[in-house]
Amino acid sequence: MARPREFEADQVLEQATRVFWAQGFERASLDDLCAATGLNRSSLYGAFGDKRALYLQSLARYEQGSVERIRRAFDGKPVREGLRDFLAGLVDAIVEGPGRRGCFIGNCAAEMARLDRAAAARVRQSLERIEESFRAALERGGIPDARARARFITAGVQGLRLYGKANPNRKALEDVAAILMQCLHR
Repeated sequence: MARPREFEADQVLEQATRVFWAQGFERASLDDLCAATGLNRSSLYGAFGDKRALYLQSLARYEQGSVERIRRAFDGKPVREGLRDFLAGLVDAIVEGPGRRGCFIGNCAAEMARLDRAAAARVRQSLERIEESFRAALERGGIPDARARARFITAGVQGLRLYGKANPNRKALEDVAAILMQCLHR
């Protein structure tokens, strides 16, 4: 009979996500992951598979959190206010420090997607779900060409996050956010 798990899988994924997000796939060692999660290698492998499988599960968890943040930003607000609040939150996170890691999805695209089909598929799916979240909010707000504008916002947010890694200057980031807001003008 197998021993019951003595850990919360979601908490382990949260810790693994932090390691991968900060260090990337290649630089994150199994020792780093074990130290962060409090699990030994056999427990980590038994629950999540190998390092790559854990990475992809962490990326999926991050995607879900991103989708939820978008939904919350627009929940019960006019679309322009929702997008403004979402972008302001990103700028704040970048300037204050936590957002300087960039976007985990974008980091994966840069590090892994070119060489790893599963990672590329995961990145594509993540970006599609994020785009869909923006599209749904824009359609609810009566914004025309919602799909194209949602794609632009998704690409712009990725660019904002990347730009912020190298230049966390509030004024520069707010300039980018202001131009992104202009895509909502009819």
